Amino acid sequence: MKNSLGMLLNTLSAMVEASPPKDAQQAKLFSTLEYEAARINGELVQLLSLYKMDEKTLAILIDEHHVIDIIEEQIARNYALLTSRDISVEVDCDSDLAWYFDSELLGGVLNNLVVNCARYCRERLLISASEDNGYLCISVADDGQGYPETMLLGPAPQASVSFNSGNTRLGLLFARKVLSLHKSKRGQGYMTIENGGPLGGGVLKLHLP
Repeated sequence: MKNSLGMLLNTLSAMVEASPPKDAQQAKLFSTLEYEAARINGELVQLLSLYKMDEKTLAILIDEHHVIDIIEEQIARNYALLTSRDISVEVDCDSDLAWYFDSELLGGVLNNLVVNCARYCRERLLISASEDNGYLCISVADDGQGYPETMLLGPAPQASVSFNSGNTRLGLLFARKVLSLHKSKRGQGYMTIENGGPLGGGVLKLHLP
């Protein structure tokens, strides 16, 4: 399924390049097609990664990276989606800030956050990163309605599934698993969720030791 979706995305991209959209409405339709296919592909990758974690076969490649690079990579990856929805993204991160983490796994977590926030925010996203008490803190804030109360209570031992909304909270499970794989003498990675924040909506923070 993942390989077939990859071929679909490549074909769609080639089609759009060969026959550019004629107007804004068509451009939005093409963007929606690309977004939905990419979202399914991303969720399949998350499922495969979770399976490998459970089987203890997932390779963790932790190295030093500049944090600004991984943030800008995810923004560029979702440029079409953000543009089609008229969403502006502000980044607050020191260009010299570097940390140790698995760039592919953390990139997957950040990508999922950007995609989800783009779906629920009104017109603004703020991604910031800084050192906080020996941890790297990457914060993704939006100007939407905020997270539901059930998500603010923390991870439940058995999270419910909504067939009406299709919400399985797979992204949150994946994020928590990835963060827990990052460990040091200070502890292990974790995430926090709150409402309010600098843009008045939801704020999700990733903490890495």
